[in-house]
Amino acid sequence: MKKNASGKLITYMLWPVLLTGWWLIVDVVLFLVTRSRRALVIGICATVLYLGAVLAMFLIRRKRILRDYIAFSAGYDEVESRLLTEMDIPYAVLDSESEILWCNKAFSFVCGHKGIGMNFRDLMPEIKAYTLPKHESEERSYHSRINGKMYKIVMRSQETPEFDAQLKRISRGAKVKLTRTVSAFLYDETELTALRQENSDIRLVFGLLYIDNYDEVLDSYEEVKRSLLTALIDRKITTYMHGIDAVIRKLEKDKYFFIFQNRYLEQLQDDKFSILYDVRSVNIGGPSEVGLTISIGLGVNGKTYEEGYESARAAMDLALGRGGDQAVVRDGEMITYFGGKSESIEKNTRVRARVKAHALKELIEAKENIFIMGHTNPDVDAIGAAIGVYRIAKHCNKNAYIVLNEVGNAVRPTVNNFLNNPEYESTMFISAFHARELASEDDLLVIVDVNRPSYTECPELYDLIKQVIVLDHHRKTTDSVDNAALSYVEPYASSACELVAEILQYIGEGLKLRPIEAEAMYAGIMIDTNNFLTKTGVRTFEAAAYLRRNGAEVTRIRKAFRSDKKEYMARAKAIAGMEMYLNDYAFAECQAEGLESPNVLGAQVANELMEIDGVKASFVFTMFQNQVYVSARSIDELNVQLVMEKLGGGGHMTVAGAQLAGVSIAEAKQKVKEVLRSMLQSEAVN
Repeated sequence: MKKNASGKLITYMLWPVLLTGWWLIVDVVLFLVTRSRRALVIGICATVLYLGAVLAMFLIRRKRILRDYIAFSAGYDEVESRLLTEMDIPYAVLDSESEILWCNKAFSFVCGHKGIGMNFRDLMPEIKAYTLPKHESEERSYHSRINGKMYKIVMRSQETPEFDAQLKRISRGAKVKLTRTVSAFLYDETELTALRQENSDIRLVFGLLYIDNYDEVLDSYEEVKRSLLTALIDRKITTYMHGIDAVIRKLEKDKYFFIFQNRYLEQLQDDKFSILYDVRSVNIGGPSEVGLTISIGLGVNGKTYEEGYESARAAMDLALGRGGDQAVVRDGEMITYFGGKSESIEKNTRVRARVKAHALKELIEAKENIFIMGHTNPDVDAIGAAIGVYRIAKHCNKNAYIVLNEVGNAVRPTVNNFLNNPEYESTMFISAFHARELASEDDLLVIVDVNRPSYTECPELYDLIKQVIVLDHHRKTTDSVDNAALSYVEPYASSACELVAEILQYIGEGLKLRPIEAEAMYAGIMIDTNNFLTKTGVRTFEAAAYLRRNGAEVTRIRKAFRSDKKEYMARAKAIAGMEMYLNDYAFAECQAEGLESPNVLGAQVANELMEIDGVKASFVFTMFQNQVYVSARSIDELNVQLVMEKLGGGGHMTVAGAQLAGVSIAEAKQKVKEVLRSMLQSEAVN
């Protein structure tokens, strides 16, 4: 800034000179009023003398006044420069390439007594030149750790000439040529960050721990060993909880409630909840094939204690709905899964099935219209389960409708048995459009063989109808139905038809399946279990026996679901073109051209690939209706459900699938390979 008087000061100093004009006007007016020349001459002389005195004073005192003003200005600039230099807040000026042009002492101290000439990005590598503010008055902020301290960095773009001139002054003559400068302020947030972290660390995490198969395991041991097993499990759980300074209380014989500080949550996640494996490995000489498993649900960052507890309950419901033997951490809408690598344990007791059957009957009896639907592109299991629920609704004398948009080749043999059949109403199967016209919010919706609303035949129906029932055998996911009036989701079951067959036996006397209904459900079990080879248990065969007693004929089912020549050739071609990935995983591509239900054929190919020795898992890719359908199968060496979940799908440990939109088959294969590689690297594969 040039040392000179400002415009206002010049005006103030010249004001007496300007008044001279005023006095001349007064003299003229006085002459016009008095008509006295003497008065005019006297006035003019007085004015001239006044002007002379003023000019003399101005010329004599001007230099002294300017010297005093300049001295004050210089002193003020020195104070201003000292304030900037010695300011406690670290402050620097950067050029457009983030080179430090000037900095105060505090900033130099932060930089390790460096500063001018160094590049700010050497101090903060995460800041790039293109991320600096570029427009006038634009401001950006960053958070970074510098030399062990946390700082908030505020950067502002400066483009005013006054700032450039001030920079040249405080830089004491340094050659500075600027087109744009950026000011950087560093605010020490170390203590604030520590307080925030401390506040986060001491927040309470609410947890529930359930033993999944307590009764089943204890029943397999001798009486004298049961108390020993119970004590050993209690000790393992208590010791583990004491390691995270948790308070734990036993609610029931197989249920625990515990709370601990949030600071230990990362520790639990890092060791992937090792208590899951510790409990599973407990054995005191009992049957080796029977092992205890536990489920854990954690509610994190609840605003109130009640909200935290409810979040833990929701996490536990999700863990149990996915088959147990896992930990689920629920932090608001974000859900994280740990474990879940073992098969679901089949429950020997049918108490739950009986309770669910009575509840289902009561809900159906309270409504007039019952809508039943499965997933999009339904398979025989979905259709068979829907027919079983249809029979329950008709037994209760209710109007029942099965929502079915397209009859694919996979389900046509089953559906054709009911179409144009005089024993069944013409409205037994209706489209999603027709269902939306008929339905009201007071009706009842039953969803079978799927628990994700977005995967159903008519998601709008789920939004319209208030009361919803879910009957499914797939593991729950984050976007599963969460407001069901009745939810019967059992991952241990082989199929939805198995669950419905059990429910049918407890609905009440007088209900008897017709043979074609029993065959539809029996076919659903056969297809989902790959002819009783996959995910079968005692209750699977009991359900099959019940259906056989109701007239299901296996020979007719086998004939109805034989493949035609074109499908057989396509299946053989897909198997012949198989490729191996990492020597253990079979990848195959199923052609959809000319096939009505290529996604079903893909599942069949995936099953057959598992018959090859040395294959740990199979993945079959099918392009159908502008989507890539992925069918995944394994026996016991890879949890394909975890693989498919990472791609937005789901299923079971040994049977899973996913639908990928907007990608080619080659891109879908690459996605699966990346997931497998990531799981292998993180030791997620057994």
